[in-house]
Amino acid sequence: MGEVDPGPAGPLEPPEPPEAPASRRPGGIRVLKRNMKRNGSRTCLNRRSRFGSRERDWLREDVKRGCVYLYGADTTTASTTASASSDLHLVLCTVETPASEICAGEGRESLYLQLHGDLVRRLEPTERPLQIVYDYLARLGFDDPVRIQEEATDPDLGCMLRFYGEKPCQMDHLDRILLSGIYNVRKGKTQLHKWAERLVVLCGTCLIVSSVKDCQTGKMHILPLVGGKVEEVKRRQHSLAFSSAGAQAQTYHVSFETLAECQRWQRQASKVVSQRISTVDLSCYSLEEVPEHLFYSQDITYLNLRHNFMQLERPGGLDTLYRFSQLKGLNLSHNKLGLFPVLLCEISTLTELNLSCNGFHDLPSQIGNLLNLQTLCVDGNFLTTLPEELGNLQQLSSLGISFNNFSHIPEVYEKLTMLDKVVMAGNHLEVLNLGVLNRMSHIKHVDLRMNHLKTVVTENLEGNKYITHMDLRDNQLADLDLNSLCSLEQLHCERNQLRELTLSGFSLRTLYASSNRLTAVNVYPVPSQLTSLELSRNLLECVPDWACEAKKMEILDVSCNLLTEVPMRILSSLSLRKLMLGHNQVQSLPALVDHIPLEVLDIQHNLLTRLPDTLFSKALNLRYLNASANSLESLPSAGTGEESLSALQLLYLTNNLLTDQCVPVLVGHPHLRILHLANNQLQTFPASKLNKLEQLEELNLSGNKLKTIPTTIANCRRLHTLVAHSNNISIFPEILQLPQIQFVDLSCNDLTEILIPEALPATLQDLDLTGNTNLVLEHKTLDTFSHITTLKIDQKPLPTTDSTVTSTFWSHGLAEMAGQRNKLCVSALAVDNFAEGVGAVYGMFDGDRNEELPRLLQCTMADVLLEEVQQSTNDTVFMANTFLVSHRKLGMAGQKLGSSALLCYIRPDTADPTSSFSLTVANVGTCQAVLCRGGKPVPLSKVFSLEQDPEEAQRVKDQKAIITEDNKVNGVTCCTRMLGCTYLYPWILPKPHISATPLTIQDELLILGNKALWEHLSYTEAVNAVRHVQDPLAAAKKLCTLAQSYGCQDNVGAMVVYLNIGEEGCTCEMNGLTLPGPVGFASTTIIKDPPKPTTPSSSSGIASEFGSEMSTSEVSSEVGSTASDEHNTVGLDAGLLPRPERRCSLHPTPTSGVFQRQPSCATFSSNQSDNGLDSDDDQPVEGVITNGSKVEVEVDIHCCRGRDLENSPTLTENSHTPCPEEHARGSFFGIRRQNSVNSGILLPVSKDKMELQKSPSTSCLYGKKLSNGSIVPLEDSLNLIEVATEAPKKKTGYFAAPTQLEPEDQFVVPRDLEEEVKEQMKQHQEGRPEPEPSEEDRTELPEEFDTAL
Repeated sequence: MGEVDPGPAGPLEPPEPPEAPASRRPGGIRVLKRNMKRNGSRTCLNRRSRFGSRERDWLREDVKRGCVYLYGADTTTASTTASASSDLHLVLCTVETPASEICAGEGRESLYLQLHGDLVRRLEPTERPLQIVYDYLARLGFDDPVRIQEEATDPDLGCMLRFYGEKPCQMDHLDRILLSGIYNVRKGKTQLHKWAERLVVLCGTCLIVSSVKDCQTGKMHILPLVGGKVEEVKRRQHSLAFSSAGAQAQTYHVSFETLAECQRWQRQASKVVSQRISTVDLSCYSLEEVPEHLFYSQDITYLNLRHNFMQLERPGGLDTLYRFSQLKGLNLSHNKLGLFPVLLCEISTLTELNLSCNGFHDLPSQIGNLLNLQTLCVDGNFLTTLPEELGNLQQLSSLGISFNNFSHIPEVYEKLTMLDKVVMAGNHLEVLNLGVLNRMSHIKHVDLRMNHLKTVVTENLEGNKYITHMDLRDNQLADLDLNSLCSLEQLHCERNQLRELTLSGFSLRTLYASSNRLTAVNVYPVPSQLTSLELSRNLLECVPDWACEAKKMEILDVSCNLLTEVPMRILSSLSLRKLMLGHNQVQSLPALVDHIPLEVLDIQHNLLTRLPDTLFSKALNLRYLNASANSLESLPSAGTGEESLSALQLLYLTNNLLTDQCVPVLVGHPHLRILHLANNQLQTFPASKLNKLEQLEELNLSGNKLKTIPTTIANCRRLHTLVAHSNNISIFPEILQLPQIQFVDLSCNDLTEILIPEALPATLQDLDLTGNTNLVLEHKTLDTFSHITTLKIDQKPLPTTDSTVTSTFWSHGLAEMAGQRNKLCVSALAVDNFAEGVGAVYGMFDGDRNEELPRLLQCTMADVLLEEVQQSTNDTVFMANTFLVSHRKLGMAGQKLGSSALLCYIRPDTADPTSSFSLTVANVGTCQAVLCRGGKPVPLSKVFSLEQDPEEAQRVKDQKAIITEDNKVNGVTCCTRMLGCTYLYPWILPKPHISATPLTIQDELLILGNKALWEHLSYTEAVNAVRHVQDPLAAAKKLCTLAQSYGCQDNVGAMVVYLNIGEEGCTCEMNGLTLPGPVGFASTTIIKDPPKPTTPSSSSGIASEFGSEMSTSEVSSEVGSTASDEHNTVGLDAGLLPRPERRCSLHPTPTSGVFQRQPSCATFSSNQSDNGLDSDDDQPVEGVITNGSKVEVEVDIHCCRGRDLENSPTLTENSHTPCPEEHARGSFFGIRRQNSVNSGILLPVSKDKMELQKSPSTSCLYGKKLSNGSIVPLEDSLNLIEVATEAPKKKTGYFAAPTQLEPEDQFVVPRDLEEEVKEQMKQHQEGRPEPEPSEEDRTELPEEFDTAL
């Protein structure tokens, strides 16, 4: 799917490119030669290097056309340090063009293909380079042939796939050259020979001297150094004498230019002489043959040629390996041989042979000639049978045939009596016949994980006394009866579908049966040797009786079952050291009578209301207790005496009902190192009690009602982590004097100030103060905190219309915690105003062990999404392309590193008329998103891991990847789809899972989390934990805290997005709702009654300029930047002119014109009296900030293109048209005072409007009555500044504006403007008739202007 089908071959005649005319090549190929400059990445090209428009036009004619970038070879030798790159050739071709045709046109012998900046292989003459590129892109996930063609022309693709005209090689590493250079050399011990310039190479165990001109083809003198010596030549400065061993020893004198160079050669050669090199590693060097130099090292016993492209019939090919007379070990895995090299069977000295992942379908019968072979590995091939001759290898003790296509256990195992293991993981076995194993008395270990086993068959009642270890993980077994295996010591059967399990207990030592559906586990007789029993994630309602009688059991894990009680015999066991009972329905624990050796007790997520009173006094070895997520109201005493013998070190009591009364009990545990008391009901923490916990290293008190942290915390000298977010703490605790403090989280509290010492501890790395709305940090304090690696504080953004509108629909909070790791490898993306405020984007990226890729994705993925959204409206298409393009943009960083990625995009829903917004979620890896709908979780993601996705696991198996025992692809990652890790292609792909969900009024919130979060919190618990938390930041913090208290020690990240999708969240004018005030200031203006439909409502603001004639004491402005997508009005007096209603994203209207946004913050000060309103009548106005005697008005100035007025309603009689004098002077503004603190509103003032406001009949048209009958115009309270699209331009950049309006409708103006204003008023009072606007005037678009304040 998505591949470009090959079309009929034919000669190409593309147009002559404008940049570089192409000369005709055989077959019609066009070649564009260009010097393409490189950017910062060594393997990626600058976009300026792309071909021109003519080539693009030629490509668009047929999707089977394309281009291939042909690179020159970068050769680095030992004597050069910089790589010289030749010109880059652009070859236009089709999917039918073979490599031979391109080579003929280029004058090359062969083409070479490099994958992911690593391996380079020679293309066969019949292979088609462009088809290889198209197939590669299609397998990545691109479906559209046109898009595939476009992606193939991007030079950045070279980071993943690249063609060379010459084979790139690095001679330093190719032949294991230790040193090389051109020096003067003299042969022999006497001085009869002359000095000559030669190329000298120290390779392996030999010194090679050759001609400089013909070093590769001329005569080479090879001097074996094993057992020889290296001496200084006293008669010649900076010279060394290299001698071989034996009676026929030879000597070469080499003269160096400097002393340092001479000493370097002497040190390296001395190591070679004194040490015998028997192992040569040539893996991952794109070799087609063994370097000739190595054949002179006769002491090689082990040769590693893994991950190459070794050929058979070449001078140094596989057919010549018999020349290594002492070779015992040979590794030829991952060479894509296809056919077994039969001549290898003639190397009789071989004892170890690895031929994994070579595409073999069978083994030759000659393999029986390797009589000394002890280890044979042929994993990852397509074998279905083994030859009978393999039975001749009586010394064979290890045979690996995993991840092949066997459907049964080969019979040849019966002859291989030295074998003790059957290793057949990842094959196609569906039935396990125990009778076959009974005939193999020498087999003790059986590994059949990741097969298709459904049943186990027993031919007879005869028992098997030989098998001791059985691994049946990841199969499809429903019932398993291994009672006949009486010697079985260890069984792995995790992740099956088992309902019942029956075993023999004679020799059983360990049993792992988690993640099944077990309701019964039968073991007879009682396993007296059993030490570990894991039955977690099943359906057990009680602990099996035989488990209670196991006298040597040390570990019992029955978490995530349906247990309601714990047997007394289990808790009082004299051997049990670790007991895991979490996630059950246990209501009480039995009382302890005798002392027990229990060390670890996990009883989280149960229904406990109390713990046994004698728990701490009888379990004196208990060092770990996790009782989180219960209903505990109190804690048992630590002991009966004055001195406690408690050894408890880690105590987790998060999410209970504990009060202040439990704190004194904690004093009885003096060895506590980690204490979690989050999400309880603590109001105080007594200072005297905290003083005694001197060993405390980590303290978590978040989610309580604490007002202070005791000052005695300064006595906890070992404390390195304090988490106390989501409390009521108003005083910064005295923690900055602690010598080992590293992490402090005091977010979401009531802090107002911070008292810091003169010097902060050097260990402090992370300080989180977000969510403290009243906290103001001075510049001096910020400078003091400058050395902290991570300082998180609230940033008060500029108040913008976009942010205020969007915030009514969604808001987010983010929390990231490193846990016990020293670095944070989780990054998040949050854009509340995406695509000009009509949507939002949220993302989560988890790099597991690397932090580079998550940060790269955090910075680039939103931009990629924005580009893709503009190209396609199909959510599946643009989301998939966003991931695939981001995968490509990772460049060299993505070759070896990988990251899970989750992206959530909220946008207006155009497909579903019943929904206002649509949520599109895409993910790869293990990051997940969960939607809370009506209080219930709705998973939106898919976990791409081997353990949780059988389909993906089968895909990886079919492509012959090696899955290690810890369920990782090639031992690297458990994920099957990621961004990056291109070297694991095709096993690891970047194609995401995509889901689209229309958002409804029932959707409350969205949770994004990484793998660590969802491993410790279920979807339901996560939703219930945060759906009633008001602050999204506090909600995200709570999720991370819960995960850590539940046992998470890894990086954990959570993002909570609160949704308010519904009509009550609408900010359209027709609903009469006000816009929220500027960020960081509370808004109290409430309009309960909606205005009449004919009443012009609020607009986005007034685009205004203030006259330069006004004094600086009257007007002062500050210019910033803002964002808004609101429409402009059609005149200065917008309150009377018909104009389009402002709509929210719930009710969008098409926008026209281009808008540009600028903010202005104008401060007005005056000594005028108030306007007669009482203090009780004052209503704070949106966007107005009172500050002493000044009124700070947040101004949003929109410079828009006016809308077409042809379809607008007819202007009313009262609409005001500015007269020429007004155009000369500008618009009039006034300040309406409201109370003694001088809060005011900046209003447009006109004569007609003032007259209309005098009559009660017109008052309701412009405003809403207050409690005392006074009128504050509704338009004025909602919109501080109107958009003025017809305002005249002034060179000064300011409009003239009057001062404050008095109650008597008179202006009070400064003396220097008095005469000018009187003249203006006189012209208004003359009442000259105003001409009716003509049709032309009404349809003419306003002039576009730009107010640059």
